[in-house]
Amino acid sequence: MPSVSLEALLPEVKVVRHARARNLRLRVEPTGIRLTVPPFCTKIQIQQFLKQSEQWLIDTWSKQQQQLNQARDFPEVLCLFFHSQPFHIIQQQQRYIFKFDWEQHQLFIRNQQPEAALQAAVLAYAKQFLPEYLNQVSREIGLSYQACAVRRPKTRWGSCSSKHDIMLNAALVLMPKSNVRAVCVHELAHTKHFDHSAAFWNEVAKHDHNYLEHRRQLKQIQLPHWYYKKI
Repeated sequence: MPSVSLEALLPEVKVVRHARARNLRLRVEPTGIRLTVPPFCTKIQIQQFLKQSEQWLIDTWSKQQQQLNQARDFPEVLCLFFHSQPFHIIQQQQRYIFKFDWEQHQLFIRNQQPEAALQAAVLAYAKQFLPEYLNQVSREIGLSYQACAVRRPKTRWGSCSSKHDIMLNAALVLMPKSNVRAVCVHELAHTKHFDHSAAFWNEVAKHDHNYLEHRRQLKQIQLPHWYYKKI
């Protein structure tokens, strides 16, 4: 079941069955709407859930598209979580796709396909600083892990495997450090409780007193249009 038709004001809803899903979960992105469902979920249950969520979907999609249209201009600065000062973006002809000037807080990107250059810069920055920050949080709260990978998944800010390998979404570097820390704490807590039981959430709350507010913020975050643009 690749997609479900819902309403003329909305794009097709992409339905994805996930073995670890326990509930139906909607995610609205600038490029489309995704519904993750458990393997046992029936088509009737999916249609009923979408019907109940229809007005919320229309409102959320419309609001997001309005914000997206207002933010189509290419950014002049880039804020990244591990640095307090923003990086000024300079487009120019150059050999390299991108280059950071750490002292002057400048980011030089190739002016051909600047969105692709900016995506590459963010991914490289994330691979450099997210594992370092995860290790810092790990030592701080006393929960260890095996390895850290940084990728660009569409639906998750992070994940933790049964072997305690943690994956972090590269887009986290575009968020405030408090949200990045919240994701790190969440995934590190899975090394102790590989579920979402009460014991797991108690572990999260022990290290992140505002975890409910952080969860709310993470669900509402809208990434910039250039991050989603396919090159």
